[in-house]
Amino acid sequence: MNRLLTSTNASFKSLILTTSIVASLVLIVPGCRIPQLQQPEPAHETPDRYNAPQSMESTTQLDENSACVSIDEFFDNPVIVSLVDEALINNQELRILNQDIQIAQNEILKRRGAYLPFLNFVSGASLTKSSDYSPFGAGEQQLYNPSGTTFPQPLPNFLIAGEVSWQIDIWRQLRNARDAATLRYLGTTEGRNYMVTRLVAEIAEKYYLLLALDKRLETLDMTIELQEKSLSMSKSKKEFGRDSEFPVQRFQADVRRFQSDKLLIKQQIIETENRINFLAGRYPQPIPRPSQEFLDLNLHTLKVGFPSQLLLNRTDIRQAERELEAAGLDVKVARARFYPQLFITAGVGYDAFNTRYLLLTPASLIYNIAGDLTAPVINRFAIKADYMSANAKQIQSLVNYQRTILNAFTEVINLTNKVENYGNSVELKKQQVKSLESAIDNAIKLYNAARFDYLEVLLVQRDLNQARLDLIDTKQGQLSAIVNAYQALGGGLNRSGPPQEILYLPNETVEEEVVVPPVPEAN
Repeated sequence: MNRLLTSTNASFKSLILTTSIVASLVLIVPGCRIPQLQQPEPAHETPDRYNAPQSMESTTQLDENSACVSIDEFFDNPVIVSLVDEALINNQELRILNQDIQIAQNEILKRRGAYLPFLNFVSGASLTKSSDYSPFGAGEQQLYNPSGTTFPQPLPNFLIAGEVSWQIDIWRQLRNARDAATLRYLGTTEGRNYMVTRLVAEIAEKYYLLLALDKRLETLDMTIELQEKSLSMSKSKKEFGRDSEFPVQRFQADVRRFQSDKLLIKQQIIETENRINFLAGRYPQPIPRPSQEFLDLNLHTLKVGFPSQLLLNRTDIRQAERELEAAGLDVKVARARFYPQLFITAGVGYDAFNTRYLLLTPASLIYNIAGDLTAPVINRFAIKADYMSANAKQIQSLVNYQRTILNAFTEVINLTNKVENYGNSVELKKQQVKSLESAIDNAIKLYNAARFDYLEVLLVQRDLNQARLDLIDTKQGQLSAIVNAYQALGGGLNRSGPPQEILYLPNETVEEEVVVPPVPEAN
């Protein structure tokens, strides 16, 4: 008897050892042939400071950065702020992006449910008639049910059961997929916020363009009035025989040309107003104008801060960063497919051919439990392809992240220098206009005294008109550069008053911590 027990124990131990060795090989062998990943090239370091005008650079890290200034303070224009508030609620593109955020949020819930057990309730009824000459039918004829009679023909069957299926997330494959979806949700939110900053900048830019067009219209009225005076003087000189018809025709032609330009500017005003209304999500209507002189408009002083602040202030950089982190998790998800996966299935319920016996326990009780361990061994080309593609997409995301930072840095440099240069140009053009205004007065006096030819008067008038228009265009370019520099620094999200949908708040917060992998993914 002792020998039998010893032999049984030895066989049992041998079975456990053999099973352990086989399981270890199943777990280890697939992971030994994972292909090597492509490594990204090292990136250039971001400079510590901008090459911006000295008046805009910060001397210490505690100095103000214009990205932190609210739109109320930066623009100091209630019309622009009102238009922005209306656009944040009614703009169609933002409303579309809100749904993209909702889709990304639903993807988190989908991924979160993948690593939790699935419980299904099953109920059914069937009726089966087997052939008397089939093995199953012939066997049924020899069987008797508990009541002592044969089974009915055809044979009914009733089932009530619950089933559980669960993939055990051994390698964090499912949780990494959930975390990647969470990061992309956050990235979608950042993308929506970047759209907000662009929307604020475009509304302000178009508004200042509208003011510039108004000023151009005013300038043309002044020029037409001046030309009509010259035309009147030319007609008077012709009547007294002091001049010919030719100067009259030339002045008349210039008056008609400026009147034609005035109509074209009116059309531009209509289109610009309607573009602003479109951005605000409303039908065409008049846009209020301020009483302040356009050429005297000044916005908040720009402060560029330090390049490292772009990582926090620029929402497009934060979106690219989220996508990079998500791509790193995608590599881990693809890598986990090389390893075995454990599935557990179980079920319990009642099964009977008659409803009278359906809930009899334990006679009608059925249950089962099973565990499956599967691992890829042969023909893993699809898994390898997905793994290498995930690696390539991760490198793409890394390069895109670096490109976004480089683009943001370049935008700040270009726009801040444009603000400085256009501001200096405005001052010089103001002096040019002032000189030409004095020159035109003298030219008209000399022309009336017959000491100046009409062509010289005409040229001075054209120079004055062109100088005024150039001044308006340069001023509009300066304001546009300031607005876009503010946006390039990351400004446009902050409000001093109550926010109105500037930041999209999700319906459900993510409770679990997102695990972010190192970048780039190790082999």
